[in-house]
Amino acid sequence: MKLKYILLLIPLLMLTSCFDILDKINIKADGSGDYTLILNASKSKTRIASMSKMETVNGKKVPKRSEIEAKINQAAQIFKTTPGISNVKTSLDFDSYIIKLSCSFKKIENINAGLEQLKTKNIIGKMVPTNMYSQNLQKKTFTRNKVNTFKEDYNKLGTADKEVFATAKYVSVMQFENTVKSQTNSAYQLSPNKKAMKLEGNVLDFILQKKQLQNNIIFQ
Repeated sequence: MKLKYILLLIPLLMLTSCFDILDKINIKADGSGDYTLILNASKSKTRIASMSKMETVNGKKVPKRSEIEAKINQAAQIFKTTPGISNVKTSLDFDSYIIKLSCSFKKIENINAGLEQLKTKNIIGKMVPTNMYSQNLQKKTFTRNKVNTFKEDYNKLGTADKEVFATAKYVSVMQFENTVKSQTNSAYQLSPNKKAMKLEGNVLDFILQKKQLQNNIIFQ
């Protein structure tokens, strides 16, 4: 499975390097919360609109609008049937090319299970990490788990495929009902009230592990 499939399989967005990925988690004191994933290619909407009229780009088939809608609907249906996940919503803006998936969960590990189901159904690639989060309410800890490097896979890509990641951005936002006491990854910016943190950077930095996603958070 090539590196271009480490993200949700939305090929039309992945044909351009100017896109942003935002994942956002809101965690309540009891461990339940809300999860949102947004793929935003609005900066490239003119280019994408032109590409959408073509059959192939750089040797890759350009998906039709109906195919993108079907893929998103399939992902939503899988999340809806994952235990612990509810209130699943999707939106597709084909004017600005913004795709959004959101849901609520009883515990953060439900999101891991949902991602694993997406992998099983080939909605995301086999190399996509699914054991992303864990939480221990008794120990007052929340963990963003370590993921494997994709450096070797990236180095095997052709020039056109590498360009996909040239200016792509990734932002992770985590909000908590509890107050953060400490964390192990200072790359995450902690809010003044110590109830939210943000990590951002180029997608390529995370692929090559110049920046780490892993973080162990302890609450007061």
